[in-house]
Amino acid sequence: MEYVDETAAKIMVAARPGDSIRRIAQKIDGSYSWVYDWIERLEDAGFIRREDGIYIEKYAVRDRYYDLVAAISRAVPPSIDDAYVIPHFAGMPFAYTKIDAVYVWTHGGYQIARGHDDYPIFIQVADQDVERWTAFFDEFGIPSRIQERPDATDSDAPVSYVLFPTSGEITREWVDGNPVIPLDETIEHMLEYRVNYEPALEMIADEYDRDIDASHEDPRLNA
Repeated sequence: MEYVDETAAKIMVAARPGDSIRRIAQKIDGSYSWVYDWIERLEDAGFIRREDGIYIEKYAVRDRYYDLVAAISRAVPPSIDDAYVIPHFAGMPFAYTKIDAVYVWTHGGYQIARGHDDYPIFIQVADQDVERWTAFFDEFGIPSRIQERPDATDSDAPVSYVLFPTSGEITREWVDGNPVIPLDETIEHMLEYRVNYEPALEMIADEYDRDIDASHEDPRLNA
């Protein structure tokens, strides 16, 4: 029973072959030191091994952790923080996109068009994986839709997912442990809907040294 622990479960379910301890800690939004301690314990138990990265040794144990996490998610809707962890459990490539690409690239500094009681998360997925993603979110009891925002009145769960299938390879970068569409694509999306993203464009321009004419100052102040 000493291994029936939230961090242990998240590590076992989120880890992918070759992941570093830091990558796993970022995926599950945990402290490096606490994840490191648990990985040592899981290795001592023979559940994982460390060999130029982390590898699962006991997939039967991993599957039981997965079943436990899914059952809890069905019983208790996940928090917004956990909702950014859950896609890492699917074992399929994805990248945060649209609103969430901006959210990730600004390190959570820019938020728009959602609240705590209606919080869709936007992810890019491969065409061939769409049915598996839908089944995955169903298993976790979380609403999902393809290219459209779920109606908040259809479910009591505050969190939902919007899937954007792509026929090409998912090109992604890692920011704070989150896979996200490239910065150039994110900027293109922001410029297309510039009125919504002007403050975020200024943040991006400053942090990433991009030549973007962006300012969210009220022009009336200079009138």
